[in-house]
Amino acid sequence: MNKLESTFKNMVLSLVIISMVAAGALAGVYTLTAETIAVQEAQKQKAAIAAVLPQGCTIAEPEEVEGLTIYKAYQDSAWVATAIETSEVGFDGPQVIMVGLDAEGKVLDYVVLKQTETPGLGAHIDHWFKDVAGNRSIIGKQAGALAVSKDGGEVDAITAATISSRAFLRAINKAYAAIAAQEVEAATGASQLQHAQEVEQTETVTD
Repeated sequence: MNKLESTFKNMVLSLVIISMVAAGALAGVYTLTAETIAVQEAQKQKAAIAAVLPQGCTIAEPEEVEGLTIYKAYQDSAWVATAIETSEVGFDGPQVIMVGLDAEGKVLDYVVLKQTETPGLGAHIDHWFKDVAGNRSIIGKQAGALAVSKDGGEVDAITAATISSRAFLRAINKAYAAIAAQEVEAATGASQLQHAQEVEQTETVTD
C-alpha cells in the first residue's frame, strides 16, 4: 500500500478526517449522557422544591411569572407558600437558586442549584445566608428589599465576596417581585370580574 505523500494538501485532509471522527465520537457520548444528565437535573430540582417548602403541602404544576418558574404549595386548598427558581449573574457567572417564600413573602429556605463563584469566597452562597452568626441569615426575613450592610441593608455579605452576595440577594428579591406581580394581576382580574358582574346586573335591572 502506497503512503500518502507528505504534502500540505494531504496534511489538511488528514486533519479534517481526524476532526470529523473526534466530533462524531463526542456527539455519540453527548447523546448517551444527555438523557442521564436531564434526569439527574430534574431529580435535583424536585428535591430542591421539597426542601424549601413546608412539609405536607400539595405542590401545583409550575407556572411562568415574570420570566421565572414558580411552584405554589397548598394546604387544605389554601395557598401557603411558593418555591421560585430564580437566577442572577454573580462575580464568576450565573447563580441559579430555588427559594421558598411564605404567603407574606418571608424566606423559608433556599437551595443553590448552580453556581460558578470562587471557591472559598463567593461559593459560600450555598450556606452563608442560612448561618445564624451575626446578620448573615435571610431565613425568616422579608424578601423584596434585601441588601447587604454596605448598601444600607441588614444582611452581612460574604467576606471578600460582596459582588457575589449582592447578586444572590438580587435573585431572592427578583423571586419576591414575581410573586407580588402575580398577586397584583390576580387582584386586578378579580376586580375586573366583579366590575363586569356589576355592569351586567345593572343592565339587567335597567332592561
